Amino acid sequence: MRVLVITGAGVSAESGIPTFRGRDGYWRNLDPIKLATPEAFARDPELVWQWYRERRQRIRNARPNAAHEAIVKLAQYADEFLLVTQNVDDLHERAGLAKAELVQIHGDIFVTKCSRCDLDRHDYEQEHEHEEGQENGVPRCTKCDMLMRPGVVWFGEALPAPETERVENYLQRDSCGVVIVAGTTATFGYIIDWALRASHHGAELIEVNPEETPLSRFATRLVREPAAIALPRLVDKLTS
Repeated sequence: MRVLVITGAGVSAESGIPTFRGRDGYWRNLDPIKLATPEAFARDPELVWQWYRERRQRIRNARPNAAHEAIVKLAQYADEFLLVTQNVDDLHERAGLAKAELVQIHGDIFVTKCSRCDLDRHDYEQEHEHEEGQENGVPRCTKCDMLMRPGVVWFGEALPAPETERVENYLQRDSCGVVIVAGTTATFGYIIDWALRASHHGAELIEVNPEETPLSRFATRLVREPAAIALPRLVDKLTS
């Protein structure tokens, strides 16, 4: 069985990581949606970095939940498996999912990359916290001296081409038997597009979300519960 799983912020929320759009998403009374933009970084890079450092710390302190663990179990059972996540945290990986089966379509919060050249470093912050090369708490590129930024996709930016290619290649290779979309508001068109294309040969399309989303009307099964409650039960049924 070929499986595609798509996850969003609702899966990480159950590990204590606030969603952008929820009431708990606000940070120092600031709207994260307004902070996660190239314009906000150009205007106040230090403020943006303060927010991302706090988010990184919160993620380091978080633990994978039952939804992450259920997805790993499903990956081990499937003949071929791909998880596409909108989450920039490392909880899927820490739960035991192989990097080869994981696409972080919105980037990785633990990557620090140059805002101009191609230099990027994984967890640059932890390694360089006390070194020179940071101006007002904003790291500078050792190659071209430009400001470095978190390695995430901000609002208004294009998705990373290598990651979208991995999803496209998976979809083009063969049809899927099961598609699960969990914990995402499905407000981005490409989420719906990928879910529908993966399920177009009659695969079951299961949406796991307490709320209705734009994807709901296309789903063959709706599970109106949080992912950490619904996914373990769902995966047990699929793998038994």
